[in-house]
Amino acid sequence: MNTIKKILAISALAMGTSMPMGSFAQTMMDHGKMDMSQASASMTDGEIKKVDQATGKVTIKHGEIKHMDMPGMTMVFTAKDKSLLGKVKPGDKVKFMVVNEGGKMVVTDIQPAQ
Repeated sequence: MNTIKKILAISALAMGTSMPMGSFAQTMMDHGKMDMSQASASMTDGEIKKVDQATGKVTIKHGEIKHMDMPGMTMVFTAKDKSLLGKVKPGDKVKFMVVNEGGKMVVTDIQPAQ
């Protein structure tokens, strides 16, 4: 009888320590919404709010970024190449391309809106 109690106690302990790990793994980042392909990326409409040529950052009020499943908002982006920022100024309406590089939102192209 004592052996059965030991087996049950060990089994319960083993299940108790392994169950939380499975549920933790399911709460990780929702990779289903991530677009792993840059090929489907498209230009997004936006308005330049601020340009910081020295740091290579630009603040853009943008519409939905469909290929990233991101709603419209105003946010700061890093320019892939600081020279991209030389052709825009606050108030300009633009179309821009943004990609996620290691968790950082990076503008790879920016053009005046037509």
